[in-house]
Amino acid sequence: MNVRGVDGGNAFDFGRTSEMYAKYRDIYPPELYEKLYALGVGKAGTSWLDLGTGTGVLPLNLYTYGAEITGTDVSASQIDAARAAAGEKGASVRFLVSPAETLPFADDSFDSVTAAQCFWYFEREKAIAEIRRVLKPGGLFVKIYLTYSLRDPIARRSYQLVKRLNPAWSSGTTGYRDVYDHPFPNGKVDVFGCDLPFTRETWHGRMCACRGTLASMDAGTFAVWDARHRRMLGKCPESFTVRHRLYIASYRVD
Repeated sequence: MNVRGVDGGNAFDFGRTSEMYAKYRDIYPPELYEKLYALGVGKAGTSWLDLGTGTGVLPLNLYTYGAEITGTDVSASQIDAARAAAGEKGASVRFLVSPAETLPFADDSFDSVTAAQCFWYFEREKAIAEIRRVLKPGGLFVKIYLTYSLRDPIARRSYQLVKRLNPAWSSGTTGYRDVYDHPFPNGKVDVFGCDLPFTRETWHGRMCACRGTLASMDAGTFAVWDARHRRMLGKCPESFTVRHRLYIASYRVD
């Protein structure tokens, strides 16, 4: 995949990260799920579409509340991982391979649509038109962005190691800009600070599953980064927290 304005147009493929993503990127704090549920996402008797679902993290953390849930992603390997995770949990979530710009659903199909860590990858105007089309009148659209803070010393050192080997990587810049680039009027942005717990292994896995490393580096470059990052983490405590900020932008769509 190449996206204008992201990493200088360099290619990346989150399908290459599916195994690591499924294992290490289920890190959203409780505040996210509490806020989504308060907004109506996941409630029994409603239908919910999660765009760019990846390995199905959002649906698989809210499926027990009883909504009819569908997750879509352009990557077949990500969807395979989501289906496998759903099978392990016994979760009745439907996962489909589909781009956000051409959704295979009828008009007015969903009470809510979400897009976590992904909206800036879509062809914006096409995706907006599809979201409006598949939402019921007065339906809810929510886009979500979680990022670590570069004021956190471990996050900063990890970031610097990636940038040395992949200088085109734009990290969280595109995600932060997207938060306040509203696709619909009357949007509200809620922001939370949170310290998320990691071990050396889980933080390394989380960084392996980011766009700047396994998704875009060639095998040789990734091996160099992997060794350097493990060496860096060897000087850190076995367990630690990393400071993050969570952005939740919500819209009622007529």
